[in-house]
Amino acid sequence: MLVRETVIPIDDINEQLLLEVNGKKDLYKKSIYLDLEHYVYRIPICVGVFGIGYLDEEDKVFRVVQYMLENREDVREVLYKGKELLRKLKTTYGKSYITTFSGNNDFTVIRYLFKKYKIDMDVNKEFISIDIQEEYKKVKNEVIGLKNLEKIFNIDRDGEVISGNTLAKTIGKMFHDREYCYRIPREKIDKILVYNEKDVYNLFLINILWNKFIND
Repeated sequence: MLVRETVIPIDDINEQLLLEVNGKKDLYKKSIYLDLEHYVYRIPICVGVFGIGYLDEEDKVFRVVQYMLENREDVREVLYKGKELLRKLKTTYGKSYITTFSGNNDFTVIRYLFKKYKIDMDVNKEFISIDIQEEYKKVKNEVIGLKNLEKIFNIDRDGEVISGNTLAKTIGKMFHDREYCYRIPREKIDKILVYNEKDVYNLFLINILWNKFIND
């Protein structure tokens, strides 16, 4: 299993720009930002990348931690490490929300695989969900994809955009072929991790810049 942590410095946050959910504007502090890259074939098979981000107020940084499987032997370990970090962030850092973009698929995969591998966490009971796609729909009455929303927020990914189908195929190969992770170019693995990192971090950016670009 690969483990990667990225630390991103954070400037002062303008509270006038924050996304407000249920009358609260400080939820960005209490939220975990989640994005999974997974492989599903009729049923969820595995999580290829378990990406978790959160604001570290003390150090004034945003941290992204990623667990990536190298082959099928890592399937449970990736899930277990993800669960352990989620629990630590709740109990130690007081994080009680999970922010996603169209997160129902990710939650479905987590619930199914946690149950299959007997991992004792019900994510939907332990955390309150904030779905950025749903928050946009409430204001604009339309459904938007993350990449198009990033354009509205002038967010430049600074990296290659990878299709969900391509990601799923790569993760599927890593699951089925024990040696594939050693044959695949390291640059391809890095691209997947950077892509997932941007998905996670950009959820945070959209949250703290909401009112600069989205108006009621």
